[in-house]
Amino acid sequence: MDRNTTSVVQAERTPGSLLEGGPVAAGGIDPGPWDFLAPPTIRFGAGRLDEVGQIAAALGNRAWLVGGRRSLLATERRERIEQSLRSAGLGVDLAVVSSGEPTVDDVAAALAGLPAGARDGVVVVAVGGGAAIDLAKAVATLSTNLPPGLSPHDYDVGIVDRLEGVGRGIAITRPPLPVVALPTTAGTGAEATRNAVISCPRRGFKKSLRSPLMMPRAVVVDPDLTAGCDRATIAASGLDCITQLIESFLCRVRRPLPRALVLEALPRVVLALPRLLVDPADAEARGAMAHGALLSGMALANSGLGMAHGVAAALGVECGAPHGLACGLMLPVALAANAPVAWRDYALLERAVDPEGPADDRAAAARFEARIGGVCAAAGLPTRLSELGLRRERIAWLAENSGGSSMRGNPRELDPATLAEILTAAW
Repeated sequence: MDRNTTSVVQAERTPGSLLEGGPVAAGGIDPGPWDFLAPPTIRFGAGRLDEVGQIAAALGNRAWLVGGRRSLLATERRERIEQSLRSAGLGVDLAVVSSGEPTVDDVAAALAGLPAGARDGVVVVAVGGGAAIDLAKAVATLSTNLPPGLSPHDYDVGIVDRLEGVGRGIAITRPPLPVVALPTTAGTGAEATRNAVISCPRRGFKKSLRSPLMMPRAVVVDPDLTAGCDRATIAASGLDCITQLIESFLCRVRRPLPRALVLEALPRVVLALPRLLVDPADAEARGAMAHGALLSGMALANSGLGMAHGVAAALGVECGAPHGLACGLMLPVALAANAPVAWRDYALLERAVDPEGPADDRAAAARFEARIGGVCAAAGLPTRLSELGLRRERIAWLAENSGGSSMRGNPRELDPATLAEILTAAW
């Protein structure tokens, strides 16, 4: 190990250079206490969709399907899923159809329209991208933590009161209905997280319903389920995955196991995404992306995120920007902003991707920024905030409203004024 690499252990005490409980370091340094939460059952591999019935039958006897119009209703997979569930002895109801990133109104309507009858033995089977899986987790959680039969207004209030930072902060105390998640995009990692992101355009927020109890009980990651994604979805979801991996590696609240997951997943993903953008039929690349998305969810659920996700959430409120697209735009901006305190970690990530890369940490860090910039450029997504419809006079608002839980994990302290300067340069 050369002197530059050894400096990771001897890093000065700048914000973001330390693990909570000790330095970011190799063996021999006590990492301090940590926990790790993940779905108890994970099945990964092509063709494993047909195992969903066996998995769900171990959790209950009646399945509520929650899925998107394109991810479930408009595909042959619905018949396969229902056949698998019924063959395993479960009754099946199409409970909720997702129409995009869930809002408070969507969740309230879903709760009001749930199938009648007792909920003992109900398993929620979520089929779709992050939006559908988040909606399923919210429905599974709130259907046991709110009484049935409420008015739309009372459901609205009950939902908001349980979201972070906007209501009364009522905790999730009753275990949700068990969720079995089947992701059909490779990006959000929602199948392995303990929260559901819910927005409210009427009130102007995008917040999380969060509890360790919300972790799905089982996950079936079948890369074949992502085969129908168009190029725009592949690009946006793939960059969301990459952003989650990088930010969970860099963030202040870092833990050794999530960082190890990132070092395993990120090299595969940054090589696979450009291939998949050229050839969506590339099964090997599709599998690498599905694998990376799963690990990105596990990593972020057990560490934190940063500036790119913090700003992306506010962009969703202000401009209606899809989450993955906003993350893809913000990732190079965030890397440049955090480089003064995080360049050593950039060097570690670059060497994970290319062990034959520069030996000098500064050179390796620069190579990593350039590499990620190239992946973002290949995706062909917007590169300026103005392209998302953000008005220049709203930059100050955006900076003020990007300071949620994601931003608190950013390795560099960014007050709203400093963040506004960075966003102005990216406008």
